[in-house]
Amino acid sequence: MSVLMVPPLEPLLRANQPNGSRFRAGTNTPQEESLAKEGSTGDQGAIDLRTKSLLSLAIALIIIVCGLALRRYGFQIGLPAFIVKYGGSLLWATMVFFLVSATLPRLDRRDAALIAAAVAILVELFRLVHTPWLDSFRLTTAGALLLGRIFSPWNMVAYGIGILLGVALDWLTFAKFVPRGTQSAS
Repeated sequence: MSVLMVPPLEPLLRANQPNGSRFRAGTNTPQEESLAKEGSTGDQGAIDLRTKSLLSLAIALIIIVCGLALRRYGFQIGLPAFIVKYGGSLLWATMVFFLVSATLPRLDRRDAALIAAAVAILVELFRLVHTPWLDSFRLTTAGALLLGRIFSPWNMVAYGIGILLGVALDWLTFAKFVPRGTQSAS
């Protein structure tokens, strides 16, 4: 099994700072420190919101690929049905968290998690609604992936775990960076 090598995110995250600045506590020259104090209020370790959105979207796309691979090959490689079913639900909720983070990058992790949880729960409850056209759509691959077919309260547990996984991945990815325009990272 090959290992995916991911380049360090810091140069990528700092690339969009004004004037190419790379201000970071404890590693700056005295001139950089004075520039940081004069020209920046709270931008130390800042990440451009567009960059954060693009990285969150990239993470969501990676999660989509993982979820599709799990659903497609999970049984073939001998994974238990429990892992294939609820692992897919977990990854779906993680993807929802990162899509919320990508579309609303100014939100802190808690708020993004709450919105993702609301979306996931509403989608799950929507499975209780049955109309002929909606049931026909649910029988398609797109319908099954987007809306699911059968209501299960256990999916909500998987969604909660998936959103917590998303919060943890977000923290690991962006912990030392503060989106511009906010006072602190959460």
